[in-house]
Amino acid sequence: MSDSPLAGLRVIDQTQALAGPYCAMMLGDLGADVIKIERPGVGDQSRQWGPPYIQDQSTYYLAANRNKRGIGLNIASDEGREIIHKLVDGADIFLTNLATRQSLKKYQIDYDTLSARNPRLIYASISGYGRTGPRADQPGYDLVAQAESGTMSLTGEVDGAPMRFLSPMADLTCGMFTLIGILAALNARHRTGKGQFIDQSLQEGQVTWLDNYAGEYFATGEVPQRMGNRHPQIAPYEAVQGSDGDWFILGVGSDNVFRSFCTLVNRDDLATDSRFAENAKRVANYDALMPTIRDIIKTRTVEDWLSTLREAGVPAGRINTIDSALNDEHLQERGIIIELEHPALGLIKSIATPVHLSDTALVYRRHPPRLGEHTDEVLAAIGYTDSQIGALRQQSVIA
Repeated sequence: MSDSPLAGLRVIDQTQALAGPYCAMMLGDLGADVIKIERPGVGDQSRQWGPPYIQDQSTYYLAANRNKRGIGLNIASDEGREIIHKLVDGADIFLTNLATRQSLKKYQIDYDTLSARNPRLIYASISGYGRTGPRADQPGYDLVAQAESGTMSLTGEVDGAPMRFLSPMADLTCGMFTLIGILAALNARHRTGKGQFIDQSLQEGQVTWLDNYAGEYFATGEVPQRMGNRHPQIAPYEAVQGSDGDWFILGVGSDNVFRSFCTLVNRDDLATDSRFAENAKRVANYDALMPTIRDIIKTRTVEDWLSTLREAGVPAGRINTIDSALNDEHLQERGIIIELEHPALGLIKSIATPVHLSDTALVYRRHPPRLGEHTDEVLAAIGYTDSQIGALRQQSVIA
């Protein structure tokens, strides 16, 4: 633990749902001491997001909250605010996703208040639209961000309805960008000795997924349209079907790879054809090229193609179901699945933070906490006696 990348840092995680908890979990995986604050009797809203459940714990909550100590704390009470202030006084990072600036000030956990107490504090705010601008105090969720970002307009079949990405990509992306901001702020603090405010929004994080589509729009003024599995700038680069009816991805991402593919299938004439010799021409002549490619692929099974293409250096991959992906031998050998013993639920599994450092390894040491599991431990460490803790619990300040 002592040689983990963020060992010695303390994080106060006053977030719920996914973007904030996911960011805080990664900080915990990197070795920080993360204290998760939840409302007594209610907890993180994701505790109710199910089914499925393992006993009374939602799998949604369990997936994003390992490597944390959990306390139940009513920050609406004077005593609760005093506790959170004491915790922040000794912290390096504070995470919150309260919806409005007014609510942050009401509970005295806004940046001005906390940074005045602890100038070295790195304060990370997660919200739907950020803390500035005309929509700053509007609530936001992952699905809304996917819709408003433009990404849903590009997802789905060409003639079908807009489709969300099944995983909560706006939440996960926002969590990752928040982590990047925190790590950058930590490095800046090494030079300046001061913390700073990080203002992260679901909407902006999701817009980054437009990337090459935005580049296309900026250059041409034309609005990119839904293309299904077809790639707008690379060909052939999409899902294709083998003779057994199964599908896989053929990823011909360069002219050299295209020539290798043509040689493999005994069609060097395609590589020398002026319509297909260069990627831009293959894209322009997509309708002439792809029927031939699909006919070639339908001559063999997917398994045959995968082994043959990989041997020839042509990127290709099976379209796995979730069970196939999570049981992939290569991923398992690299440690993608984490197993932790939970005192009530037994062995629980989750996906690792996929960062591999040679000298300062990530450590998976704590199960997702039960509501208020570490309240007494955490409060005792900041000076509260057993009798004080008991009195606070009787007043419903803590759980």
